[in-house]
Amino acid sequence: MQAFRKFLPMFDRVLVERLAAETVSRGGIMIPEKSQAKVQQATVVAVGPGFTNKDGKVTPVCVNVGDKVLLPEYGGTKIVLEDKDYFLFRDGDILGKYVE
Repeated sequence: MQAFRKFLPMFDRVLVERLAAETVSRGGIMIPEKSQAKVQQATVVAVGPGFTNKDGKVTPVCVNVGDKVLLPEYGGTKIVLEDKDYFLFRDGDILGKYVE
């Protein structure tokens, strides 16, 4: 978990780690890698300071480190840090946040 501490997103960018894909169905059948659905849930591991509006004030991002979020099916920039895959999204591209 040290990798994301070496990377700070700029502006309103959010660095997330996607949750692992299901490899076994509820009935116990192994799901081939090509047939696995793209995981749209992720954990926020780093956030930028926010974006600057027309008045020059910084608007903070809507999520915090540790939040579970829902991502769009497509988009984001893949980043590999210490052999682990992370994805960079704009704050506005994140569809929602799970609350407990």
